[in-house]
Amino acid sequence: MTRSDWSDRRVERSVGNLLRVGVILAGCVVLAGGMIFLVAHGSERADYRAFLGEPSDLRRVTGIVRGAIARRGRAIIQLGLLLLIATPIARVALAMFGFAEERDGMYVFFTGIVLVILLYSLVGSA
Repeated sequence: MTRSDWSDRRVERSVGNLLRVGVILAGCVVLAGGMIFLVAHGSERADYRAFLGEPSDLRRVTGIVRGAIARRGRAIIQLGLLLLIATPIARVALAMFGFAEERDGMYVFFTGIVLVILLYSLVGSA
C-alpha cells in the first residue's frame, strides 16, 4: 500500500475490523472448547467442597497450544481467552503501523510505549 492508502479513515476501519474479527474468533474458539469440554465432562458431578484451579500445563502458552492441538476442551477455552487478550495488543500494533505509514513520528513513539507496556504486562507477569 502506498502512503496515501493509510488515511485516518482507513486506519480506523482496519482497526475496527481487526477488533471485530478478533473478538468473534476468540468467542468461537471458547464456544468450541466449551462444547468439547461438556461432551467429555458434562455428566460428571461437581465437587463444591474443594476448589481445583486450572491444571499447571494450562498456565503457559506452550501447554495451552499443545493441549489445543490434542483437542482438550480446557486448553481450547484458554486459547480463546489468549486470543481475546491478544486482540487489543494487535490493535495497538496495527495502529502503530498505520502511524508509521503516515510518517507520524510522535504517534509512533507513544503507541510504541503503549505496546511495550502491554507486552510487558502480558509476558513479564508470567
